[in-house]
Amino acid sequence: MTNEATGLLRFTSHSDEVLSAIKHNAQFSLAIIGVGLIGGSLGLALKDRLGEKVYITANARTAATMELAAKRKACDLATNDLKEAVGDADIVFLSTPVLQMVPMVEKLIPYLKQGAIVTDGGSTKAYIAEELRRILPPGVAYVAGHPMTGKEKSGVEAADKDLFVHHCYVVVKDTGAPEDAVNKIIDMAKTVGSSVTTIDLRKHDRCASLISHIPHVAASALVTLLDRSGDDLGDAMKLAAGGFKDTTRIASSNADMWSDILMTNREAVNNHLESLKGILDEVITAINEGNRDALHEFFAAAKRRRDVVIAETEKKFDL
Repeated sequence: MTNEATGLLRFTSHSDEVLSAIKHNAQFSLAIIGVGLIGGSLGLALKDRLGEKVYITANARTAATMELAAKRKACDLATNDLKEAVGDADIVFLSTPVLQMVPMVEKLIPYLKQGAIVTDGGSTKAYIAEELRRILPPGVAYVAGHPMTGKEKSGVEAADKDLFVHHCYVVVKDTGAPEDAVNKIIDMAKTVGSSVTTIDLRKHDRCASLISHIPHVAASALVTLLDRSGDDLGDAMKLAAGGFKDTTRIASSNADMWSDILMTNREAVNNHLESLKGILDEVITAINEGNRDALHEFFAAAKRRRDVVIAETEKKFDL
């Protein structure tokens, strides 16, 4: 509903009495800022597992997103009133594109209570940690997090209560947050079914570049290569089958999110892209020289490494 006089929006699937009771009796309160795929899935997962033990508020850029989040029960209350969204929150979960997180926190600071924990689902960590440590007031902790899950589809309409199950959830400990704050985020990650791992900020960004950021660039580059194929485009599209679809699936991801990720992880991404260019140059050289042995070893070595990676990760995570 909209308050015509103030422009404030509030959406809930509860009556005022039920909403008040949930808020009063809940064991903790969570505010989700950016209730899209990840934020919406977190809300659905926690409500599914904890029910009225958790009180969840949400904020999003559009009224339609907030209305759908409340309708899908990803939150108890969705509102564009930032004070109402975060004022009583024990944990504030940021799930906007990375470059929007710091400006958003600047808006939230006047309303954050003492003892609140700010955490996030951003794919880059060092940039956010450095900025938030600079601006957050004493008594408000930042715990860097990164759920290693997602879909090529975005938005709260794609949210799934089991999105985190058996997937890795990275919690970074070297942000200066007290141990009890870190443990609360670890507990939340475990509650939604994730396998938690810890890592330092810089190593996280390097590793995330290798296993997530560069593959997204490569998938988009393959689609761009097809798009620039000129007169061959029509016939090439007729030949596109499972291999092309599987290899380029993640190119359908959110452009805002991925632009921000590359801008906030420049050093690691650029270094790895240069390394990738070098690998492609080796393949070009082998082709030009007619060196079948080198090409065979290129493919065989990649198969060996991938088989080991998949075997090891399948023991821990749902791929």
